[in-house]
Amino acid sequence: MHPSTRLIHVPPTHCPNARTISPPVQRGSTVLFDSHADFLRAGRGEYPGITYGTDRLPQQRALEEALQDLEKAALTRVFPSGISAISETLMAFVQAGDHVLVCDNAYGPTTRFCHEVLGKFGVRCDAVPPDVGADIVRYLLPETRLVFLESPGSITFEIQDIPAVTAEARRRGIVTVLDNTWATPLFLDPFELGVDVIIQSVTKYICGHSDLLMGSVSVNADHAQTLAGFYACREIYASPEDCALALRGLKTLDVRMRAHQASALTVASGLAGHPLVDAVLHPALSSHPQHDRWKRDFRGSSGLFAVTLKKEYPDDVLGRFLDSLQFFGIGYSWGGFLSLATTGKPARRFGGPLQGRTLVRLNIGLEDPQDLLDDLLQGLERLAE
Repeated sequence: MHPSTRLIHVPPTHCPNARTISPPVQRGSTVLFDSHADFLRAGRGEYPGITYGTDRLPQQRALEEALQDLEKAALTRVFPSGISAISETLMAFVQAGDHVLVCDNAYGPTTRFCHEVLGKFGVRCDAVPPDVGADIVRYLLPETRLVFLESPGSITFEIQDIPAVTAEARRRGIVTVLDNTWATPLFLDPFELGVDVIIQSVTKYICGHSDLLMGSVSVNADHAQTLAGFYACREIYASPEDCALALRGLKTLDVRMRAHQASALTVASGLAGHPLVDAVLHPALSSHPQHDRWKRDFRGSSGLFAVTLKKEYPDDVLGRFLDSLQFFGIGYSWGGFLSLATTGKPARRFGGPLQGRTLVRLNIGLEDPQDLLDDLLQGLERLAE
């Protein structure tokens, strides 16, 4: 062999496999076949192995299998972000002429995608109240094909009556989708409540370390073929490195969620009754408007909730409050080990008591809850100055 050929074709040095706890990460575009016969089988869709870098490399398949088992799903696929999981789901299950309903407390980019993208292709999208239940029938049309729920909503925290919605949808052959990122599969089992498709922003609790972007879609047996076929067509895959990180995060999901739950309840209870706090929007508190639904359907609560204040403050005063916090970062997302605080004013098509009100949303991380509560209390003192 000439040097240029030797550099490429010299046999690799044999090394024993190390039995590491976490599997090695494989990266690549080209995947070699053992024979021309295997290559031909792949072209016919008969090859059982991996055919190309977009064909779900080992880390992605391992993560999908782990999530599929946790969700009790017939099929799971992962995508490179939460919104890509949402958008791919919507495109997989609707077509021109269809009608989609989206609960009014859904993640903002979900609604935006429905109106700005699906709308361009002849799909009509309307909102339903954020606490919708059996009254969903008032909004259904003959061409309604999909209902998108988020329970609780990740800003205003209303809970839909999921079984009532899915019962009405099932009678009419309408697909129901639930963004279950807040509760994770540990604290809510949407398939038991009649949901057809479950979405997770893996970015949040499943990852747990704020160092990747990813989303997952899990479906029941009735819809597995639709998801698998659409995924194979689109090839919107996740990177091996990110899948390995998500697998790492999944190992500690249970212990982290229990810590998030306990700390958030401590902080939320400590803020309730504060003279500057109007309401604490946490579904596990008896003061929450849909607390009974939470008790019926959920097994636990996570670390994300919001508070409203008794008066509206200008941005510079609110900034004085947030900037004074020692243990809360100011940034988007949630579900990680670092506590976060943000403010916003929800805009709702159905109005309601939170319309135009300033909310302070808190992601309670894994710090000591008493430190977090003390930090918030001293910050509230700045508002009273």
